[in-house]
Amino acid sequence: MIEQDFLGDRMSAIKNIFAPKSSRVLRVFLVNFSKDWDEREIAVEADVSSGLAHYVCRTLTELGFAARNEQNRLILVDALRLLKRWAAYHQYDRMNKFVDYFTFEREIDSFVSRFAELESEYAVSGLVGAWLVAPHVRPVDVHLYVATGKVAEEIAKKLELNPTPRGGNVKFVLPYDEGVFYGISKVSGVKVVSDVQLYVDLYNFPARGEEAASHLLEHMLREWQKKREVEQHV
Repeated sequence: MIEQDFLGDRMSAIKNIFAPKSSRVLRVFLVNFSKDWDEREIAVEADVSSGLAHYVCRTLTELGFAARNEQNRLILVDALRLLKRWAAYHQYDRMNKFVDYFTFEREIDSFVSRFAELESEYAVSGLVGAWLVAPHVRPVDVHLYVATGKVAEEIAKKLELNPTPRGGNVKFVLPYDEGVFYGISKVSGVKVVSDVQLYVDLYNFPARGEEAASHLLEHMLREWQKKREVEQHV
């Protein structure tokens, strides 16, 4: 019945849940997949209004993605299905704006390692992000989120990049929502979006993105299992 609702009467609601600000709530739940919450905590953590947090939490519960535990706190009960639904909806190349630059650096590992020196707000995503977190598909270009075009210019100057109208091998991504920066981590000093954001971005990403997403998901499931085992022994 839940799946039928998802595909039928509730489609308009679920689209709103996957909209930019609403998706901040999903990201908080998924990044902290085993944590329980009340709605006020979710609103603060996701930086959304209490009304929006209530609406998203209610719909997640109605659709069977979340439930209330014995303490009447919200917790995800089907994180994997929610992650896949969000990823299927998300269109990385359509939702974001891109500013292209070009580097003559041939060795991508050497080039990306220079990001560790950057003090600007950025976060790597796409195939480079996957390469850093769960290596599988070797990237040929670099995608990194930046908060503003000015930040892109600052980084480009520091890395001695050349602007190009299109087809650049370094793409600064002006995000559809600042929530993409939630839960970023560092890999060898390089800032990378959360595994959740990385998977969502890769799922419909061109040039073997789905393959990289599948490999990343295996890594994520292993990490989730490890976390469950640790929590069971606490």
